[in-house]
Amino acid sequence: MKTKAILLIFTVICVNISVLAQDVPTISPLVTYLNSDGEEQQGTSVSESAPLEATFTSGTENADGWNAHYEWRFYKDGKRDSPYLIRYDETTTYTFNDAGAHYVELYATFTQGNDTVCFTDEYWTSEGSPITISISESKLEMPNAFSPNGDGINDIYKAKEGYQSIVEFHAYIFNRWGQKLYDWDDPAGGWDGKYKGKDVAQGVYYCLVKAKGADGRNYSIKKDVNLLRGYTEETTTNE
Repeated sequence: MKTKAILLIFTVICVNISVLAQDVPTISPLVTYLNSDGEEQQGTSVSESAPLEATFTSGTENADGWNAHYEWRFYKDGKRDSPYLIRYDETTTYTFNDAGAHYVELYATFTQGNDTVCFTDEYWTSEGSPITISISESKLEMPNAFSPNGDGINDIYKAKEGYQSIVEFHAYIFNRWGQKLYDWDDPAGGWDGKYKGKDVAQGVYYCLVKAKGADGRNYSIKKDVNLLRGYTEETTTNE
């Protein structure tokens, strides 16, 4: 009678699999991403800057012979019942562009004949822990000098190290007559002090940057840029 009672529960409602036989489907959702150093990481908790491309996998096991339905639910603080995104694949990829804490839960339902095993609201509110994605607030600064002298130090005019969560970026370099010499659209990129393949003269140039952070902050940076060809590491700092 005890075995019969367990089977009856199993066929009627979605239950915690810990009370059932071992050979039923399980899930172990994980996220895979590249950290700020370009290294692949995997886990259930992420703290990075935007834009962050992340791939979510279900980690399903023991599902042979079962029909599976997957529903990834993405939500922010205090809005668990109102996800801003729902995806229906077993594996899905999403790029995070908004600062703050994001949470991801995988609702999974497995059916086989009259039997059903599911990981839905009851599971996630009782024992499941969502994947957490924390996107930092934005930061962006530009230097006022560089020295493209070929010594491998400060040869490129670009955003200062430590920029983070910049989701839109465009920079322009002008000479003192207002002629555009160069532009780029990635904070990791920059200007090498050339125009049409030739070195420009040492002197003062002008930089304009228009950018937007994951936190909604808009940047409009205007800088005089000192191009110092004869300087070395001992005499030039990237300030």
